[in-house]
Amino acid sequence: MDSSERDQAGQSASEATGEERHQAIEMPAGPTSEPAPEAAPTTAEPTPTEPLEQPESSGLEDFAAPQVQAFEPAQASAYEAAHVEPIGRSSGSKAVTVDRGVLERLIGGTYHDPHQVLGPHLGDEVVTLRVLRPFASTVTAVYDDQRVELEHEFEGVWVGVLDVDKVPDYRLEVTYTDGPALEVDDPYRYLPSLGEMDLHLIGEGRHEQLWTVLGAHVRRYDGPTGTVTGTSFAVWAPNAQGIRLTADFNFWDGRAHPMRTMGSSGVWELFVPGVGPGTRYKFDICGRDGVWRQKADPMANLAETPPANASVVHDSSYEWKDAAWLDHRASSHAYAEPMSVYEVHLGSWRKGKSYRELADELVAYVTEMGFTHVELMPVMEHPFGGSWGYQVTSYFAPTSRFGDPDDFRLLVDSLHQANIGVIVDWVPAHFPKDAWALARFDGTPLYEHPDPRRGEQPDWGTLVFDFGRPQVRNFLVANAVYWAEEFHIDGLRVDAVASMLYLDYSREDGQWVPNQYGGRENLEAVSFLQEMNATLYKRVPGVITVAEESTSWPGVTRATHLGGLGFGFKWNMGWMNDSLRYLEHEPVHRQYHHHEMTFSMMYAYSENFVLPLSHDEVVHGKGSLLRKMPGDRWQQLANLRAYLAMMWAHPGKQLLFMGCEFGQESEWSEKGELDWWLLDHSDHRGLQQLVKDLNGSYKDTKALWGTDHSPERFSWIDANDASNNVFSFVRYGEPGEPTLACVANFSAIPHHGYRVGLPYSGHWQEVVNTDADRYGGSGVGNFGGVEADSPGWHGMAGSAEISVPPLGTVWFRHDG
Repeated sequence: MDSSERDQAGQSASEATGEERHQAIEMPAGPTSEPAPEAAPTTAEPTPTEPLEQPESSGLEDFAAPQVQAFEPAQASAYEAAHVEPIGRSSGSKAVTVDRGVLERLIGGTYHDPHQVLGPHLGDEVVTLRVLRPFASTVTAVYDDQRVELEHEFEGVWVGVLDVDKVPDYRLEVTYTDGPALEVDDPYRYLPSLGEMDLHLIGEGRHEQLWTVLGAHVRRYDGPTGTVTGTSFAVWAPNAQGIRLTADFNFWDGRAHPMRTMGSSGVWELFVPGVGPGTRYKFDICGRDGVWRQKADPMANLAETPPANASVVHDSSYEWKDAAWLDHRASSHAYAEPMSVYEVHLGSWRKGKSYRELADELVAYVTEMGFTHVELMPVMEHPFGGSWGYQVTSYFAPTSRFGDPDDFRLLVDSLHQANIGVIVDWVPAHFPKDAWALARFDGTPLYEHPDPRRGEQPDWGTLVFDFGRPQVRNFLVANAVYWAEEFHIDGLRVDAVASMLYLDYSREDGQWVPNQYGGRENLEAVSFLQEMNATLYKRVPGVITVAEESTSWPGVTRATHLGGLGFGFKWNMGWMNDSLRYLEHEPVHRQYHHHEMTFSMMYAYSENFVLPLSHDEVVHGKGSLLRKMPGDRWQQLANLRAYLAMMWAHPGKQLLFMGCEFGQESEWSEKGELDWWLLDHSDHRGLQQLVKDLNGSYKDTKALWGTDHSPERFSWIDANDASNNVFSFVRYGEPGEPTLACVANFSAIPHHGYRVGLPYSGHWQEVVNTDADRYGGSGVGNFGGVEADSPGWHGMAGSAEISVPPLGTVWFRHDG
């Protein structure tokens, strides 16, 4: 959020002014957790294997602002039932003692607010200091010119009294057996990194920049002795009994770093000074069931490279250079702009390339080919490469397989500077069951729906998000915003939308639960998608969302205020299935399936469509796009050339999976790379050249992209010439702009003297002919163009006799 929004929302401790940061060093941690409990019981508190009693609700649904006394000395809770006694100082200074049961819970990791026990606490002109160092031999407090040796109180808890009337800027000198003395800072003397407004918004599920307060963040505080740098860790786990921070800096033993709860928000927090970028960490969570589980951070910005799965502290220092691109994007409307999308799997486009290498090689290739956008298959961290990224475990972390987040920023920035948009696949429909990730995060079904009939996806063996829980919706909505704001992504292609919309998706009778009206629509998922789209379009001007939705759900791209889902575009799965089914027939049989190529125009303007030839069509035994075509090698290439040219002229934006542009022969596999060696053959180079020329002619002809949303700008010339396997139509430009006629012949013989109706008399330039010699064709053409005059034909004002090549498509443009 900008500075004005921050002023309105209330400044958090992490965003304090210099004076406030100074106070953060000098003042002790306040009781920012739960309201003070009753006097400590005389019996021992439960251990981690004896679950504490918890309310049935997480406390988030009925959230109110935390009842805390923020930034005041910690003198409540554990101390209310305590008494005062000397602790071994000849001066007679007194220290507040802590009930034994509280210490046992602290050591056991289940005390809700360690800061109420540990750290500095003001007393009667003294400061009581407690420190948790389970393996230390000695602990000494060092401040000003003073040294106070602390005494071991209880199983790693050390205590001492400082003869001062305010908390000094102290450090700890710690020794271990046979080791040197180490000077360290005390995590339990720092204020929370989350403000009350942050907690309020988290509780309501409305924190649109959730990633700025949860997760791991490097923070710097100015103190009397200089700047203190460390990392704040915060995680939402409302049903946890206790959470410890376990990391490489504490040798993966979190007993010295228990975290505190932040009121009733369900958030646990700890600032650890001295910890910086590159630190590997996890959260050790004691669930409601009393079982400890090590979990990766759901909000981590970086994760270890699989199969390792720890989260990694990252602090971005990237400086963007794409301001001109963002300004143009904000002032344009994507549906009225050219969009030719190249779908890429980064790991197999060229094997072994990093984000930085791709920023050179991929950008240069896409620029040369003339695509306007790339669509990246999921780049969010995922443990199993064979999932292609569609089973995400770290939604806020670009995969570390190819570099760190700033390396990914460089890739996006480089694409933008080359005037190429970036769309990223996003997977909010489901997530994997890995025990170290989101599944049963705090010992309960937290992110997933608790009813397996709604919370599990049987086809994929994954879990389904609980779209009705405000904090889970917030997690996903904020994640969508995160990729747009932090990485300047231009669009999200939302995967598996149909599985979200229908409660009975891929389920038999008895395996699903109807909604409250008895229907099969997932009303909570509908509401989530509307919220996500509305929020993203509001916050990031010019961004787009694209739905992979395979059913006829109405209003996918209708605005949310009109009752639609609010997407910018929808994949036209019907066109893809019908057209590929048609092309798989031998030419002699295609006349009986003519309708499969024309039916798409019956609904072409019901949504804002993208025509996808995606990775889904070249995997799982389906073969490559080229090998779907019948006939010998020449005919297969000719079929594919004709098909792509008709696709580029058809209403709707277009998407082509990598490798299809040069006729990849084998089925795609993420384990290898594209068969670039095929470009040693002239026929494959010819197909690649055609795609390059299609993109060029497409961008030069506004009628092909500027009027995709206008049904009056399309007209069939002849949709019914089934006997010749010919399709012909016109794309009209705005008044004064060029008009384009497309004629496609999917028979294996040429048609000479073929008369087509044309709306205007005069010269029509042949701008594309897929049978041209340069593409590997037979050279049947129209010598650069035709002249249209009377008689009228096909209901048009004029006509012309043309030559239509075998298995070929031609474009004619009239410049007016």
